[in-house]
Amino acid sequence: MVQSPMSRKLARNGGLFYPVIGFALFVTFLYLAFGDLWGFNFNREEIKLSFVERNGTQFFVDGKAFYINGWNSYWLMDHAVDYSNRPRIKGILQAGAKMGLTVCRTWAFNDGGYNALQISPGRFDERVFRALDHVIAEARKNGIRLMLSLVNNLHAFGGKTEYVKWAEKEGVALSSSNDSFFYDPTIRRYFKNYVKTVLTRRNIYNGMEYRDDPTIFAWELINEPRCMTDPSGDTLQDWIEEMSTFVKSIDRKHLLTVGLEGFYGRKSPKRSTGNPEFWAADLGSDFIRNSMLSTIDFASVHVYPDHWFHDKNFEEKLKFAAKWMLSHIEDGDKELRKPIMFTEFGLSNENEDFEPAQRDRFYKMVLDFIYKSAKRNRSGAGSFFWQFLVEGMELYNDDFGIVPWERPSTYQLITEQSCRLAKKHGVLPTQMEHSKDFCALTRL
Repeated sequence: MVQSPMSRKLARNGGLFYPVIGFALFVTFLYLAFGDLWGFNFNREEIKLSFVERNGTQFFVDGKAFYINGWNSYWLMDHAVDYSNRPRIKGILQAGAKMGLTVCRTWAFNDGGYNALQISPGRFDERVFRALDHVIAEARKNGIRLMLSLVNNLHAFGGKTEYVKWAEKEGVALSSSNDSFFYDPTIRRYFKNYVKTVLTRRNIYNGMEYRDDPTIFAWELINEPRCMTDPSGDTLQDWIEEMSTFVKSIDRKHLLTVGLEGFYGRKSPKRSTGNPEFWAADLGSDFIRNSMLSTIDFASVHVYPDHWFHDKNFEEKLKFAAKWMLSHIEDGDKELRKPIMFTEFGLSNENEDFEPAQRDRFYKMVLDFIYKSAKRNRSGAGSFFWQFLVEGMELYNDDFGIVPWERPSTYQLITEQSCRLAKKHGVLPTQMEHSKDFCALTRL
């Protein structure tokens, strides 16, 4: 069919109409969602939070099922030590709130070194503790709960290696291996003292002990525990049992998880079919065994297929990640009868074939699995992006970090997930209630 000049002119104008309208709606959405960050304040009452509880494979808040769209910003306490940085703490928490995110996972440790919370065994820097107080108080103001991790398996921010060095300096270490963190009685005593000090800390801003504050969603014993000197898994299992029992003896109000990556151990039937590769069964951890303890309230899993494989393309990695998530949700439903939380997931921008659109596809796949789980009332209870930052934080970035609002497609994926999880259970997060149009706009 041949178009007339007038028809072509109308077609050209019509072609501009939808992008213009779409852009206008997106700008309106940003205004409604992020007005606070640009100086447009709205009045609201102080946000009241209740403790999150578990019943079987689900979390509940005030009697309603609670599925989590969360994120990682490990740097909050460390960054808040310097008062001039505190606007960034407020900024990321406000931004998370406006995207409908409900839980942030962050470090409640820094052992030895710069800005150490624990300078040496039993010695704490009050200045750094006040920074953590500030983070918790600021999170509450924005209706954000925190998952607080208590020590690192890795070297960053001290970790188990720093505990071993302390014991060596005192001449009481059984071994120089950093795995002695898990079995040396002196080091176990160091860690228990640390845990008790943190859990019973009284926040200078709200007067509450941490163990009484519902702003804290859960405690995480250790980030990504591995005990490679004992691939049988017995050493790590014994440590988890002792430390989880100790935490619960002090604080029975909060949930507790281990902090696992999700690998199946040597004795697991899934060691060959469920793991990414053979090495994963020899790390001294076991997802099912470690998570089965009655003192552990939910299981944690990480999803990094591009770090686990180096000879697969993006499509193959995506396929494995889907299988990995399904396997662990099945474990939660049938074996553990507990919620499963994917507490870290990310895609590196250092992959040879990396394109930004790949991240969106990977993010969408993870978020879709959680939403499908929520629709079916299954154990896949939430996911946490690794990691979110605000502008000007390059020193804290890695090959996974993003400023979420800088890429509209990513931002839309995040907010849509918040809305569909909330609407599945008939209630919007408190921090989203200021805009009735919030979720309506995310569908555009």
